[in-house]
Amino acid sequence: MKFPERFSNLPAYAFPRLRALLDHLDPGGPVVHMTIGEPKHAFPEWVTEEITQHAEGFNKYPPNDGAPELLLAISEWIKRRYDVEIDPTTQVMALNGTREGLYNSAMALCPETKNGKKPLILTPNPFYQVYAVASASVGADPVFVPATDLSDHLPDFNLLPAEQLDQVAIAYICSPANPQGAVADRAYWANLIGLAEKHDFKIFADECYSEIYREAPPVGALQVASEMGVGAERILAFHSLSKRSNLPGLRSGFVAGSPENIRHIKQLRTYAGAPLPLPLQSAAARAWRDEEHVVENRRMYAEKFDLADEIFAGIDGYRSPKAGFFLWLPVEDGEAAAVKAWTETGVRVLPGAYLSRDVAGENPGRKFIRAALVAPKTEVSGALRKLRDCLYDKRD
Repeated sequence: MKFPERFSNLPAYAFPRLRALLDHLDPGGPVVHMTIGEPKHAFPEWVTEEITQHAEGFNKYPPNDGAPELLLAISEWIKRRYDVEIDPTTQVMALNGTREGLYNSAMALCPETKNGKKPLILTPNPFYQVYAVASASVGADPVFVPATDLSDHLPDFNLLPAEQLDQVAIAYICSPANPQGAVADRAYWANLIGLAEKHDFKIFADECYSEIYREAPPVGALQVASEMGVGAERILAFHSLSKRSNLPGLRSGFVAGSPENIRHIKQLRTYAGAPLPLPLQSAAARAWRDEEHVVENRRMYAEKFDLADEIFAGIDGYRSPKAGFFLWLPVEDGEAAAVKAWTETGVRVLPGAYLSRDVAGENPGRKFIRAALVAPKTEVSGALRKLRDCLYDKRD
């Protein structure tokens, strides 16, 4: 059986590509993994207690859309964080990790045609690879919009011609951005929402890193829309406990938006989704209600970013991230730098090109590597110093 044509041009996922690049080579020192954004800080001790106390829930099928107490906790968190009122019964749905939502929401909401033509889906470049796979799955044409230092590492959708924007069905945007750590401010969101209103498309706001920031909390898409007096019809906001609470294995996220959009997503999830077990939903509800552990988590990341700023001070092109937990480090060639770092130091980083797509012969990630600051501070400190000595000293 032939593989569907629309998937034939998808590149290999980043981490299989990395294994093919490095696994046949010997590491040049003790192995330090800085490739995957998998938090290593401790999650709250009460998570285990919460799951144990509600273990009888494993004997029940969980509500497909999320338990009422979890949906209420999420809507209350949105109110506290963004001062936006969300109806927990109609405007939010629990997700088994936000990857599911980012993919399935396109399946549920992208039209087969727009203005009689094939729809377009906008995505930053570099980007989280699920965006492109979602585009292929719904039969839309992806448009990869560069997110480079020329546009403050956020995609400048204003550069697209009006006739192209008229064909857009969905625009993916990640803020704080993976991998660059850039943050969309109020003006950026207001401009994007204005484009969506003018050209009739939806915004999929991937805000999974929203609680890991260094100074002011990033504004959100729903927040700016509310301040503008624009309804939630244009926006789907996606959040997760993976980064905020160091709980990637809990697989708890949510999507929030207008009742009509959420209704369509719920309908698809009835057939294609996998709801979170009830004991895990109980733990998730408590996590969304607790901020103490989030503050401590943010403090530990801030320490590591301050450390990175000190280590890479004076490196040409180094940019101190505003949020998230990645460094987007400039190099001559990302693959060559990853090989050099691995074979000379044992530090494993991800070539930026593996998170980007070639457009007109240019790949905006080619001259970067991504390093995740998820390990304990002492391990991160040693690894970053090795990277600096290995990759940059000759350029000083």
